[in-house]
Amino acid sequence: QVQLVESGGGLVQPGGSLRLSCAVSGSIFRLYTMGWYRQAPGKHRELVASITSAGDTNYYDSVKGRFTISRDNTKTTMYLQMNSLKSEDTAVYYCNSVGALQWAWGQGTQVTVSS
Repeated sequence: QVQLVESGGGLVQPGGSLRLSCAVSGSIFRLYTMGWYRQAPGKHRELVASITSAGDTNYYDSVKGRFTISRDNTKTTMYLQMNSLKSEDTAVYYCNSVGALQWAWGQGTQVTVSS
C-alpha cells in the first residue's frame, strides 16, 4: 500500500519561502504523474502543480513564477519550492497522483502566510 507523507510547512511572513517534501513509499511512484494540492479553510481541495514521470511540469495560474515542483524518482520524493508567498497561499498542502487512480491522502502539511 502506497503511503504519502508531506512535510516542510510552517508559518512564514508574506514574501517568504518554504520547501515542501512528499515522501512516497514504493517505487511505483516513478510511473505516475504527481501533484501538489492545497485546501484552504472553507474551500475545495485544488491542484496547484503537477509533474509527469518524465519531469514535465504544469502550474495553476496563481502560483506560476513563484512555485517550482520537482521530483527525485530514486528517492521516491517530490518537492514544492514556494517563493514570494502570499496570504492567499495559506492552506493545508497535500501530495497525490494526478488522475483517476489516487492513493489514500496523507495528513498534509500546514502552510500559514501571515505577518
